Amino acid sequence: MSDETASKEAEAYAVSVGLLARREHSARELAAKLRSRGFVAEVIEPVLERLATERLQSDERFVEAYLRQRSEKGYGPQRIAAELGERGIDDSLISAGFRQAEAEGEIDWFARAEAVYARKFGGRPIEDIKERAKRMRFMQYRGFTHEQIAAAVNSNE
Repeated sequence: MSDETASKEAEAYAVSVGLLARREHSARELAAKLRSRGFVAEVIEPVLERLATERLQSDERFVEAYLRQRSEKGYGPQRIAAELGERGIDDSLISAGFRQAEAEGEIDWFARAEAVYARKFGGRPIEDIKERAKRMRFMQYRGFTHEQIAAAVNSNE
């Protein structure tokens, strides 16, 4: 390894640690941020491996943090899973993250759906079928399943 490559790796490592100090990042997000700062793949790959070995970057930890953050902001499981996929997280890791959160009782999706519905629409009754469809579309956009939406709408009627 040349001195120039070693110094670039050290620089990329320092940038990565700085980014990870602010929030968790997936490996793909971190690689994209390093590429946007002008680092090449030959430098990025060893840095990502080192970060993973040192447990400074972990996709499992990223899934856990992202799932908690987005669910608290009122997003449902379907949308969160899609967003994690866009961030380069493997489907099996996404499923494991959801199973762990649900097993620990950390997230009750039906309760979250009801809270989002109540916060958005309050106690206002549904006037007509168009209003009901509009509300259901909003909940779908937020990423809740049909069962969760139906439970939220029915509990607030």
